Amino acid sequence: MDDLQTLRQQLGDRLVTEPGRVAQHAHDSSRAEPAGTPLALVEASSTADVAAALAWAHAHAVPVSVRGAGTGLAGGANAYDGGLIVSLAGMNQILSIDQNERVAVVQPGVITAELDAAARLEGLFYPPDPASARSCTIGGNIATNAGGLRCVAHGVTRDAVAALEVVLADGRVLRTGSRTRKNVVGYDLTSLMVGSEGTLGIVTEATVRLKPVPLGTPCSFRASFDDLDSAGRAVTAIVGGAATPEVLELMDAASVEIIESFQPSGLTVPRGAMLVGQTVGVTAAAQAAAIAETCVAHGATETEVSDSDALIEARRLSNPALTARGLKISCDVGVPVARLAEIFHGITEISRTHDRLVSTVAHAGDGNLHSTVDCADDDIAAADAVLDDITRLALALGGTITGEHGVGSVKLHELPWQLDEVSRATQAAIKQALDPRGILTPGRGI
Repeated sequence: MDDLQTLRQQLGDRLVTEPGRVAQHAHDSSRAEPAGTPLALVEASSTADVAAALAWAHAHAVPVSVRGAGTGLAGGANAYDGGLIVSLAGMNQILSIDQNERVAVVQPGVITAELDAAARLEGLFYPPDPASARSCTIGGNIATNAGGLRCVAHGVTRDAVAALEVVLADGRVLRTGSRTRKNVVGYDLTSLMVGSEGTLGIVTEATVRLKPVPLGTPCSFRASFDDLDSAGRAVTAIVGGAATPEVLELMDAASVEIIESFQPSGLTVPRGAMLVGQTVGVTAAAQAAAIAETCVAHGATETEVSDSDALIEARRLSNPALTARGLKISCDVGVPVARLAEIFHGITEISRTHDRLVSTVAHAGDGNLHSTVDCADDDIAAADAVLDDITRLALALGGTITGEHGVGSVKLHELPWQLDEVSRATQAAIKQALDPRGILTPGRGI
């Protein structure tokens, strides 16, 4: 495109057209394939770069995909044929940490775990904790309203975002929210942007809330169950009980076996499922012991309480372990915590009906499940049918088609299963108002 030269004059070597470098940024970690050959890549280093790229794309009606670390699992960051890729990976600075106000100001390319580590040097921590925290970025977390292991105690990304700087589709810069604890001025545009999957604007700076590191030594716990139903009932009892875990994760037997094969740690594979978690604070050990007792009361055959992080680290290995095993067809659904036993029972029946191995791990404390189906590369459609059945089951139990990975392109066909016509029309009207030419992540998310 001849007019690309105009953008090059503004961006210089930050506008990349070399096919190999462009291709490296053309896809995320999902099974969705990039749609054709993108026009160019913008390796943004500032808000001004992003604004220039979007103003140009808006003027020329060029579709834009937004990419951070490429860890997304819903196809939301994949490139478009003839489109522009905006990479935020280079905008990776922690601009400030305010110990008094307990906030940090960061660019979108900051790795989530690196922000947490920097905050801990100040006696604080960043609450959202996706399993991929060591590789995913704050910008990607904001785009999908990511959750993670600590959601049961601290909520999701939206709960930690105080203010945003966002470049709109036409290149204008919008600032939302404030550093104050209370703010009811105008519409809540911050919450609107969080979870919008790059369809309404590109986040170039975020002010996020931090919390004090709890006193005392964290304590981990494990409980093994002969069946998933019992494990689900134990989770419901824990969440409704007096002890408050910071982490509460569930892995079925297939997942534990895959993780243990990937990186042996001495875990005994249960017959049904393994519940792992962590408590914090000065009463952490007592809380962990109480949770272990609750598990025994609901059928646990073996329990363990420890001050080691090994059990939590094992849970973090689920995604790389599944990938190494060749299991890549996965879904992300959520149900009310009280329905966990029912959905685990239903997943077992779906697995039998389709004669497919289904491996499930869950952020059990908030009812968010990730099921992965075994299949060959030429059999993805059959595996997707299994996941569709799991999604329909989640909806029948009062749940949602996605808890934290987002809709992207992978789940777009499921959107009408959850949202009625009025809801979809309202979202389309918001999209039209903020992106009238439809250039930002078109055909995904909504």
